[in-house]
Amino acid sequence: MNGKPILDIQDVGMTFQTRRGPFTALRDIHLTMQPGEFVALIGHSGCGKSTLLNLVAGLTTPTQGVMLLADRELKGPGPDRGVVFQNHSLLPWLSCHDNVHLAVERVFGDKESTDRLHQRTMAALELVGMGHAVHKRPHEISGGMKQRVGIARALAMEPKMLLMDEPFGALDALTRAKLQDELMRIVATTGATVMMVTHDVDEAVLLSDRIVMMTNGPAATIGEILRVDLPRPRNRVEMVEDRHYVQYRKEVIDFLYTRHQHVERTAA
Repeated sequence: MNGKPILDIQDVGMTFQTRRGPFTALRDIHLTMQPGEFVALIGHSGCGKSTLLNLVAGLTTPTQGVMLLADRELKGPGPDRGVVFQNHSLLPWLSCHDNVHLAVERVFGDKESTDRLHQRTMAALELVGMGHAVHKRPHEISGGMKQRVGIARALAMEPKMLLMDEPFGALDALTRAKLQDELMRIVATTGATVMMVTHDVDEAVLLSDRIVMMTNGPAATIGEILRVDLPRPRNRVEMVEDRHYVQYRKEVIDFLYTRHQHVERTAA
């Protein structure tokens, strides 16, 4: 992964205007990502992980610096970035099929046939193991299944990047583990470029090629970037006893809980 970066973030900062005056959330962010790379953003609450993801998603605009995706400056949201939030954000009155089809139609509707749009929709649902539930509505399926449909919707647009904001944070441990394994399989199958926000050290080490560790906010920045040189495919059971996995895990924990220990702020 030493070719031309697909994502190039240079000197990005984000300052919000509040009733108490300017609040600097992020400063001096420099980061590039290669096509097919999986990068996890990790840090304590308030370190700007989600703010950085939202900037890449185009949901907010940086107050300084520049962000390029495939050599084009990022301005607002677009179908070249698929976003998966912790809340699945599915439309409750639509079936699984129609939730995904809505995104497919938006991106490809003016240039492809109805049959082809349906094929894209079904392929995405099959990819995440939800082909059996195409006619079910969100209230009829589990939380894990809803997240699968959310991932299918994002992937169906064939985005240049998949952006995930703690997508498994609200799930129980077993469902979370299963979806982590599924995500590794999906990424291997599609070659997707992924940026994911997480607060889970094990999740970051298991899934990532690199872990971006953020300093504490306000005015947070990238403290360290850890390259995770573990062979793929990765087996979670084998990884637990792998000395390299244990060392990577130790390095992240040392950064978060020794060198950048989080102190909760209380109101005056």
